[in-house]
Amino acid sequence: MKKSLLALAVLSAFAGAASAQTSITIYGVVDAGYQFEKDTPGTNGEKLHRLRSGQQSGSRLGFKGTEDLGGGVQGVFTLENGFNVDDGTMGQGNRLFGRQAWLGLNGGFGSVKLGRQQTPLYFALNAVDPFGINLAGNAQNFFGYGLYALDPFSRTDNTVSYTTPNFGGFTGTVAYGFGEEPGDRNVRRQVAAGLAFVNGPLNVQFAYHDANNASFSATNVTNTAALGTTTAATGSDLRTAFIGATFDFGVAKAHAAFAETDAETVAEVDNRNWMLGVSAAVGPGTVMASYNRNDVRDIDEGATDHYAIGYSHALSKRTNLYTSFGFTKNDDGVALNAYRNGENSRLFNVGVRHTF
Repeated sequence: MKKSLLALAVLSAFAGAASAQTSITIYGVVDAGYQFEKDTPGTNGEKLHRLRSGQQSGSRLGFKGTEDLGGGVQGVFTLENGFNVDDGTMGQGNRLFGRQAWLGLNGGFGSVKLGRQQTPLYFALNAVDPFGINLAGNAQNFFGYGLYALDPFSRTDNTVSYTTPNFGGFTGTVAYGFGEEPGDRNVRRQVAAGLAFVNGPLNVQFAYHDANNASFSATNVTNTAALGTTTAATGSDLRTAFIGATFDFGVAKAHAAFAETDAETVAEVDNRNWMLGVSAAVGPGTVMASYNRNDVRDIDEGATDHYAIGYSHALSKRTNLYTSFGFTKNDDGVALNAYRNGENSRLFNVGVRHTF
């Protein structure tokens, strides 16, 4: 009897150790609300009222796993599905895990990831945009004439990345995306890099992305003439360099960013962006505001100015209400976020977000 009890105790100890070494987390976001648009793409200048998913954060269901491999090394993976809560459809076309799908290793050496990943550019802009690349002030919709919101600037397939450990506030990332073209490794290949410095109130972000023969949907690139494209572009060489920073003054945080993007499609286009913003805690919520300017330098009257303000109000640790308003003013040569050149657009939304 004593031997049986001893054996049971030993087995229980081993089982407890094994379960402590491996963990899997299921998480997600459900976000939906009302949206009003005027003079925006697809409306022909008309007003549009609709229920919209993922206005503050893309609705998603994710799985994260960690296994202790010993010696301070962990095996890790993330699988993240995006979906639209308003109608139940997939968020990234027909991709089951369109938001993220990668596995890798973590340790004192840093981290290595393999698979579909968010880019250094994605993380850099997210860190400095007062709207966190969402709501009516989403800077992705303006930087690079909207290309920052699309793959390959947002996410890359077939990618191997390495991120360094933290050295006194500095971290760096390099990434390479395979084009997987037989006979020519340069076709559709991606090269990206990021460098961040975070120390006390200061956060500085730099990112670079070079994409050969990139294919992208022009859904957000509403003035296709500005990029020399039709409704979609294939074989486009894209390059962008981004730098941004935030500084927390305590009562409020200042945000600023600059980027230059070259797109070689039918013609070579030079595009520049500036962003200034502020965010501040107000009661149980946060107020944010930003000004974005996009300048397509290769065409006359190619500038766009965007102004946005928003508020997020926490109801609990997991649930919040939000609202925002954005106004886009286009010169006669461009139609960013508008249905035709020279038109101005407006966007208002209000909704609720729950994380789990």
